[in-house]
Amino acid sequence: MSTHTKNKILSSSNPKNPNSDNVPALRFPEFKGEWERKKLGEVAERIITKNKENITNVLTISAQFGLISQLEFFNKSVSAKDVSGYYLLNKNDFAYNKSYSNGYPMGAIKRLTRYENGVVSTLYICFRFSDKIDSCFAEQYFETGNQNIEIEKVAQEGARNHGLLNIGLTDFFGINLNHPTLPEQKRIASFFTVIDKKVAELKQKKNLLEQYKKGVMQKLFSQETEERGSRTPLKNNKKSEQLRFKDENGKEFPKWQKKKLGEIAFKNSSNISANKIEDNFGDYIIYGASGVLKKVDFYREENDYISIIKDGAGVGRLFYCKGKSSVLGTMEIIKPKEKINTHFLFSLLSNIDFVKYISGSTIPHIYFKDYSLEVCGIPCLEEQIKIANFLSAIDEKINRTENQIQQTQEWKKGLLQKMFI
Repeated sequence: MSTHTKNKILSSSNPKNPNSDNVPALRFPEFKGEWERKKLGEVAERIITKNKENITNVLTISAQFGLISQLEFFNKSVSAKDVSGYYLLNKNDFAYNKSYSNGYPMGAIKRLTRYENGVVSTLYICFRFSDKIDSCFAEQYFETGNQNIEIEKVAQEGARNHGLLNIGLTDFFGINLNHPTLPEQKRIASFFTVIDKKVAELKQKKNLLEQYKKGVMQKLFSQETEERGSRTPLKNNKKSEQLRFKDENGKEFPKWQKKKLGEIAFKNSSNISANKIEDNFGDYIIYGASGVLKKVDFYREENDYISIIKDGAGVGRLFYCKGKSSVLGTMEIIKPKEKINTHFLFSLLSNIDFVKYISGSTIPHIYFKDYSLEVCGIPCLEEQIKIANFLSAIDEKINRTENQIQQTQEWKKGLLQKMFI
């Protein structure tokens, strides 16, 4: 999105009319007047068409991906074998999942955009809008969450059953929806479509960078027999050969040595219990299973290190932790021995399949004594540093792209709150 377009939007603030709540705080300058307030049932009709066409594209609602094929989302179908009784949706139709989830306390309403048609469970409330409402505008409207206030008014108190909200059809189609004229709807929808396209492009860029890094790491740690030649870290030879670096004089480094992980790294037990953390603030990070937990005024580890979730959800997930920080007791600290670069060790660990070391039926866990037996190829320290720097540069690009995604999404979120009622 160009700076000019941004500034045009942000400078076209239209203060709310003190005598009306039906004017948005932020608006395109060419539009005036109040928005209309209609019942959902006045501008949309319920879809109850059954799957007589025997369509097998069974959809589910995902908070992140919207209406998406079960085969694409779960890698399998979790529906009944006979889907002839499912509701049939066409492109731009909507479905409401009454089950609350993270970010959607009153359930999610999503538009079908990925496919020309599909079928959904009759547990969903399905509908399509009349020609008075632009479907793209409606999609953005539901992303504001403004409908949650309306749904909460009619959802029966204490009626949540296994995550489902108890809301009747009449009550659902009786919720209020605020909308401007159709030209303004299309203008708003077009604007947010540009933002969504930018986010999608950034996500694709991040995905490609991650795939590239994965491919590079597979070649770096392939452990295949070396055939010295004109290998560089950027060239993909015809043979599936190990990727190698050269020294500053263009000479090849010594052959990698095979060692067990326990010979080059050790476990440290300076993690802390959650109940030992006082409710204070400071400059030093404490890492937990989800990443940065909080900041406090003390630390346990002086230098950079690696932590791994040793049990519970996310077991085997790795974190590269900066020095002057601490980790919780659910994490295990791994440090390099002499002549092993910390960044290189992190990359090496990232290429290990920890799934094969998981044990425990109730609470999954892994033990260092088990995965420390993993045999790894280890280059000399100089080549380790070159590998670490190369992979770190890719990580920096991935992190910058992720920050761009988050900033763009936050900017959009702020606009949604100001441009809708």
